[in-house]
Amino acid sequence: MPAPAATLSVDAAMRLAFATFEAEGDRVYRDSLGPRYAIHTDKAFGVKMATIQALAKRLGRSHALAEALWDTGCYEARMLCAYVDEVTAVTPAQMDRWAADFDNWAICDTLCFSLWDRTPHAFDRIHAWAARDEEFVKRASFALLASVALHGKGLPDEPFLAALALIEPAAEDDRNFVKKGVNWALRAIGGRRRLLNAEAISVAGRLAASKAPAPRWVGKDALKALTSPKLQERLAKKPG
Repeated sequence: MPAPAATLSVDAAMRLAFATFEAEGDRVYRDSLGPRYAIHTDKAFGVKMATIQALAKRLGRSHALAEALWDTGCYEARMLCAYVDEVTAVTPAQMDRWAADFDNWAICDTLCFSLWDRTPHAFDRIHAWAARDEEFVKRASFALLASVALHGKGLPDEPFLAALALIEPAAEDDRNFVKKGVNWALRAIGGRRRLLNAEAISVAGRLAASKAPAPRWVGKDALKALTSPKLQERLAKKPG
């Protein structure tokens, strides 16, 4: 039976984490990360997500542990950070520092979807990163926007309306992980409420009419999702 998280020092937790990575790593899976999942990383054991999440439950929440794990540069350790860091301890400076280290979409999206979208700094970072040139920092802006749109149940429309202004300039970026992040954010915002859906459809319509391939793809794909009968039926049942 593992020791309760509260009794584990950071050093002990690190030893447990890396012992698990060593024991559960699969070389075939590790070697498939790049060609199969477009996850390009030089430091990985080949541990699957279910194992990482189970390990996080054993370790519990610790900001100090998350910082130590991040500093290793190991793929699995950085994925684990999303599940062991403490939301209330996350700072904008930490988010900027970690985002600058991103070298693949999986770590970017997992942090945005499972940790950062719950912080009070989310919208500030969304706006700050949207104009950045680094591929995965820019993706983080829109992955985080999508994550907040999907998880922020009680949030008002206003910050999402303001964030829609970021979509069209970013849709001009034809890098695969950026344009897919922009598309994800546009669809997520438009799936929240009828007002946001209407505004998102307007943005998607303008993009779909573009002569440039990247914004045209973002717009056409988003329009298909935003105007789907299933989504429209769900939104019609929601108030406002």
